Amino acid sequence: MTWSIVAYDRATAAFAISVATRNLAVGATVPYLRAGVGAVATQSITNRYLGPAVLDGMERGLAPDAAIAAAIGADAGRGLRQVHAIDRFGRTAAWTGDNCVMWCGGDAADAVSVAGNMLANAEVVPSTLATFLDLPDLKLPERLMAAMLAGDAAGGDRRGRQSAAMAMTTTEDFPDLNLRVDDHASPLVELQRLLAIWRRDRAPAIGAMPRRADPAGVIDLDAIEAPWIAAGLDLRLRR
Repeated sequence: MTWSIVAYDRATAAFAISVATRNLAVGATVPYLRAGVGAVATQSITNRYLGPAVLDGMERGLAPDAAIAAAIGADAGRGLRQVHAIDRFGRTAAWTGDNCVMWCGGDAADAVSVAGNMLANAEVVPSTLATFLDLPDLKLPERLMAAMLAGDAAGGDRRGRQSAAMAMTTTEDFPDLNLRVDDHASPLVELQRLLAIWRRDRAPAIGAMPRRADPAGVIDLDAIEAPWIAAGLDLRLRR
């Protein structure tokens, strides 16, 4: 009931997922990422245990196909599931169960995988993948955004539109980007709007936040206040 794209950017070690569906709050159930390990989308009649199980397998050293096989093998409902994954080597794998609603399936290239089910036609997945591959100079989130919009233009979910999400992780135990549109008439258009705000307001500040390489982050009071002052805000930290 969904289509999604998972990708890995070797230059930044970023894993990212974008997904859209005609269902409420797809970002709560489909995307799973782990820094240094990989990304997994678990969809169709979603089993949320599969995302962490596949990531655990890849963290132990399994290739994506073996990690998916191990996770799916323990699921009595595997015929209803669709799962695809990517690891830190850019390897991909996908499972589409025999009971998934047509159109269903997936395609992949180096460091990117697209999969979907209950789609309007067989063009949604290749349109999503081709657009991603045609835009190598875009930053990863914007590249995924363009790819998903192309898939939507090709038909998207055969039932219509309701929710969309995008998440990206690099070095930390939490996402650098985590955007959700849970209920909207044009969820991918709204996601694109939120991504532009994230790029403007949030992305420049990521390097100042607490992180593994700098557990406290920027704590100089003058440095923290500088953008407030530049914006004309009467806000000051207590001293």
